[in-house]
Amino acid sequence: MAGPRIAHATLKGPSVVKEICIATVLGLAAGSVWKMHHWNEQRKVRAFYDLLEKGEISVIAQEE
Repeated sequence: MAGPRIAHATLKGPSVVKEICIATVLGLAAGSVWKMHHWNEQRKVRAFYDLLEKGEISVIAQEE
């Protein structure tokens, strides 16, 4: 009489398609975060130069 059969998880190698999909999703997510950061910095720079052009701010320290 054979011993009780135990259902073992069969280990498979990595799925190439699954790895490509995961890498694509992670790459797009990281790229989107980087792009939003870039747009935010660009908006700050544009606002600074707009204020500088209007004369509301100055980069030269005022003399006392």
